[in-house]
Amino acid sequence: MGDYIVVLEAPIIVRDVETPEDAINVAVSKVAKALNKEKLDFVKVEIGYSQCPVCGSPFESAFVIGSVGLVGIYLTLKVFNAQSLEHAERIAKAVVGKALKRVPLKVFEIKEIHNGREGEGVHFDEENA
Repeated sequence: MGDYIVVLEAPIIVRDVETPEDAINVAVSKVAKALNKEKLDFVKVEIGYSQCPVCGSPFESAFVIGSVGLVGIYLTLKVFNAQSLEHAERIAKAVVGKALKRVPLKVFEIKEIHNGREGEGVHFDEENA
């Protein structure tokens, strides 16, 4: 049995926003409210980052078209006593999925915790997802 830090990616759609900053604020509020309603205040909510296809620089994952925004959110939580990486992933998705019922969750990264320290992380991308 091991302990893990699991980072999930979640796309959040928000309506009636004008700018990417508005979309980020509304998305974070929406996610935090849903997590708190299920007493999941231990889940850390952060803005996701995308990479510019031209220059490779990272930027906040928030896009607005019309008055509808799409915001990428990272949700980080510790999973204790999991049998494997896959088991930690299933536990994290089940816990967060309870609050964000119709939001597709994808693993971004999993790190094993050894003696209270974070170990090497496993990044999940298109190739190893």
